[in-house]
Amino acid sequence: MGPRRALVLLSAVLLLVLTPSTASAHHPSRDREPQLLASGLSGGFGSTIGPDGALYVTEPSVGEISRIDPRTGEVTTFASGLPTNVSTGGAFGGAFDVAFVGGTAYALVTFVSEDVGGTFLDGIYRIDGPRTATLVVDIGTWAAAHPPTTSFFVPTGVQYAFEPYKGGFLVADGHHNRVYRVGLDASIAVQIAFENIVPTGLAVDGRTVFMAQAGPVPHLPENGKVVTFGPWSTTATTVASGAPLMVDVELGRGHQLYALAQGVWPLGGPEGSPAAPDTGQLLRVGRHGSLEVLANALDQPVSFQVIRGTAYVVTLGGEVWTVDLDGRHGHR
Repeated sequence: MGPRRALVLLSAVLLLVLTPSTASAHHPSRDREPQLLASGLSGGFGSTIGPDGALYVTEPSVGEISRIDPRTGEVTTFASGLPTNVSTGGAFGGAFDVAFVGGTAYALVTFVSEDVGGTFLDGIYRIDGPRTATLVVDIGTWAAAHPPTTSFFVPTGVQYAFEPYKGGFLVADGHHNRVYRVGLDASIAVQIAFENIVPTGLAVDGRTVFMAQAGPVPHLPENGKVVTFGPWSTTATTVASGAPLMVDVELGRGHQLYALAQGVWPLGGPEGSPAAPDTGQLLRVGRHGSLEVLANALDQPVSFQVIRGTAYVVTLGGEVWTVDLDGRHGHR
């Protein structure tokens, strides 16, 4: 299968979207109306909060990571020169996520390998300086040598997101349907494997892991879930469901869980179509598995972070929006 066909099919899996859910009939409070913090990024994807309290956002198409001041919205380039996939013109592949361990930044780079027309290796890169990075874990080669039991067409997989965990990382592979446990010594093992559920964003609370799952095409609402598992789990437990194709999950104050969905997928449209503009949602997970809409009409959101009582939502178009999570007038 050629890189062009692989790109089209894989985009259908990873440009994740949300069909409106009946999980909550409550409308977002006006106090939570999203506010634009920053714009002008060369696209956006993964994000994290750095040790300095700033927001860091990957820009896969140009191989950069930007630092954004969460108070002023000032954008500066933190790192550049990361691998991209020139065979796609930068349209897909590159640095999908960013995280810090012990004050050192790492980037998760995927879909840049030879099997999809690229010239680099997929894996975790350590940021050594503003323009230099070193591959420390070659995940793509390992994934190709240890294929999943589910069907796939990209041997190296597509590592969608990662999260610091016990001195290393947990890495979600949205194409191979599994989560890896990865050490900074380059060790790799399958932490947990799934059927075709498309794992996406991760959040860690002690030894408990929360994960968003998008669900396979045709993206039915019942397949979109937030699930949880532990260090020795062989299966995941559903925490909430009913919002298909969720892309991220995060914890806020008091261990409150939030989830993000990209928007309404155009049924009948070509594979690889992104969500319809202005249909994304930020959701709060209730105690009994409910999903409450805190903000809607988000334009193709892909990841978010929580700083105190504010969510910072990153969009595919290269914008960052803030949502007040502590609004007193909305449904609690």
